[in-house]
Amino acid sequence: MKRTDRLNSEYQKEISAILSGPLKNKEPNLKGIISVTEADVAPDLKTAKIYLSIYAPEEEKERTFALIKENAGFVRKELARVMRMRTVPFLTFLFDESMEYGSKMDELFAKIHKDES
Repeated sequence: MKRTDRLNSEYQKEISAILSGPLKNKEPNLKGIISVTEADVAPDLKTAKIYLSIYAPEEEKERTFALIKENAGFVRKELARVMRMRTVPFLTFLFDESMEYGSKMDELFAKIHKDES
């Protein structure tokens, strides 16, 4: 396993814990189920793309995502506390639509299957 793969899974785990713990306490308006689906740390460790899936009604989902983006600095600071690394990458949060896409496809396949029988 490469170092970046190990780091990616470590970041994914820690950021998930920060979002559901310290950030949720700081921002009680975070709504829905927030999953960190992937962390992609650049090889130079200067930046990281963090992919999120948020299960909530559309407007709450957008508000929660905006709050997380606004608090990227806070998340980064918390990460620095727990990770004990010389540099903590600049975090960019992105929406991961793959879960929604997958569930839409499941619904379509179920509908097609139902129509055939």
